[in-house]
Amino acid sequence: MSFGQWVIGPPGSGKTTYCNGMSQFLTAMGRKVCIINLDPANDALPYECAIDMRELVSLSDVMERLALGPNGGLIYCMEYLEQNMDWLHEKLQQFKEHYLLFDTPGQAELYTNHTSMRRIVDHIQRWGVRLCGLHLIDSYYCSVPSTYISAVLLSLSTMLHLELPHINVLSKIDLVEKYGKLAFDLEFFADVGDLDYLLDRLDADPFGKKFGNLNKALCSLIDDYSLVSFTTLNIQDKESVYNLVKMIDKTNGYVYGSFIPGNDSIMTLMESSATTWQFDKFAAVQERYIANDDDDDDDEADHDDNDDIEREEGDVDVVAASSQRSQQEEEEAPPPATTSKGKEKS
Repeated sequence: MSFGQWVIGPPGSGKTTYCNGMSQFLTAMGRKVCIINLDPANDALPYECAIDMRELVSLSDVMERLALGPNGGLIYCMEYLEQNMDWLHEKLQQFKEHYLLFDTPGQAELYTNHTSMRRIVDHIQRWGVRLCGLHLIDSYYCSVPSTYISAVLLSLSTMLHLELPHINVLSKIDLVEKYGKLAFDLEFFADVGDLDYLLDRLDADPFGKKFGNLNKALCSLIDDYSLVSFTTLNIQDKESVYNLVKMIDKTNGYVYGSFIPGNDSIMTLMESSATTWQFDKFAAVQERYIANDDDDDDDEADHDDNDDIEREEGDVDVVAASSQRSQQEEEEAPPPATTSKGKEKS
């Protein structure tokens, strides 16, 4: 039995960077890692992949020979892989004792409504590979209510379509406020809180108000399922990666038994940590990467106090300088002149 991660997400969410960083981290932990590139359009891989789908079919060749566009070409490539699963099975036989990372294309239709990727996943699971679906969402989407709602809806659709043990991840959390401040605390977006609060902000926007009924229906659909939640990730932070690895190991079953000797001790450790309270699990992330409004208010108050002190000191300096000039003028003033009449009297 093998274990692995099925890494999915929209374009630009950081899938390839994640596979590269996660591979390095797991290797440092002592695991044998195998990266499988299933993106026929990925020509610039930062990692050394053990299996590359482009050896079977590449997007550029398909577009040139069949006169297809990028999206149509990707769908053709995935259908071609589905028809040639023997090729992938033969390749995977060489890595039975490895932890598998599958780097997939970013086109959303492939894992929300098209059937090829789901069938490919079913084939791989029948070969004895325990997979965890890892859905990466750029944390930037949290800064705009409409994009956040669409990201949650995409996550829900993916979970229902692939039917894998699933983890949704807000990636690039260190850049979460690069494009604007969050409307609420990070915990609200990670736990997918009451979306009615976001509807109020959408209604304040003339463009968003135009689609008020649609937004309300989408939020109601998300609340009805109540399946989506997120964890956070900064791939450059070891602690953040380690916390995610622990979640993945429990999700795909790696922690409960694997091909590595002594894995029973890992299971004992994970079970003991499962009782740890998680009510403040986002507090450290919030403090590290997100500016606190209270701190901003304190800074502004301190700045105002400093301005008042500087103004008071300036007023004192002005009064002192004025007094000094008056005293100097009195000392330099000439004595009063004696009149001739005064001399005759004397």
